[in-house]
Amino acid sequence: MRVLVTGGSGFIGQALTQALLARGDQVVILSRTPERVVSRPGQICVSRLAQVAEPVDAVVNLAGAPIIGGRWSVRRKRLLIESRTEMTRELVRWMGGLSQPPAVLVSGSAIGYYGTHQDEVLHESSAVSVGFTHRLCQEWEQAALEARQAGVRVCLVRTGIVLGQGGALSKMLPAFRLGLGGPIGDGQQWMSWVHLEDEVGAILYLLDHPALQGPFNVTAPEPVTNAVFSRTLARVLKRPGCLRVPAWVLRMLLGEASELMVAGQRVLPANLHTAGYVFKYPDLEKALRALLASGESGSQRQ
Repeated sequence: MRVLVTGGSGFIGQALTQALLARGDQVVILSRTPERVVSRPGQICVSRLAQVAEPVDAVVNLAGAPIIGGRWSVRRKRLLIESRTEMTRELVRWMGGLSQPPAVLVSGSAIGYYGTHQDEVLHESSAVSVGFTHRLCQEWEQAALEARQAGVRVCLVRTGIVLGQGGALSKMLPAFRLGLGGPIGDGQQWMSWVHLEDEVGAILYLLDHPALQGPFNVTAPEPVTNAVFSRTLARVLKRPGCLRVPAWVLRMLLGEASELMVAGQRVLPANLHTAGYVFKYPDLEKALRALLASGESGSQRQ
């Protein structure tokens, strides 16, 4: 296929681009900062949609300002929403004006769609807890769904905490490697995680199966509490993991944004399971061991 990717210079976007190229697809990356995009055979980079000269078969929309990055001021909230919805609306308008629109749009979202919950198991049809993260994801998804008017199949990827070489794991590792890691608060908040290879694998699966549409939770089928995650990471690193980070400290430092670490969601990938996707890494410890082993081998090669 010929696939247009937004957010191609990001953590997930880079991994997706490599996977697409490895299987023989052509990739067009749309980036406001094309100088940040690594050049690869079979890939071109454009800074405007008007520069896309040939038809594309699919679009993967991952663009958006990082949600982790300080307090959620009014200005920051506006940036988080607009960086997602404006790009998505621009894509939809562009697709609607084509004589041959793409067959499918796989558009990013997050499990923040459901808001904060306790132990409730959440599927794609579960009730939401209204708050900023729900509003952010809901507006992002609604903008993407407008592409259906142009006859485009739309899949919404509600992503959990993505574990890979970079991303959330890279922020946790320094403290845990020093033996200073541990649970946040009481550690009972749920962490719905996914290995980067399964994040990419799920997106490819949605691209390749024309009958699939609508929302899909992209989270491993075995979510864990923050306490279990911390114990598992410490065990894999052979370090203690007993030091707790008081929830009040995060609330004081980050305000409403502390919800991302202090609260949680117990999310299952019900629609992906029904669709037949098989996770390569359903188990947290195996996922962490694979990631840390690949990171060590990569460091040795360098």
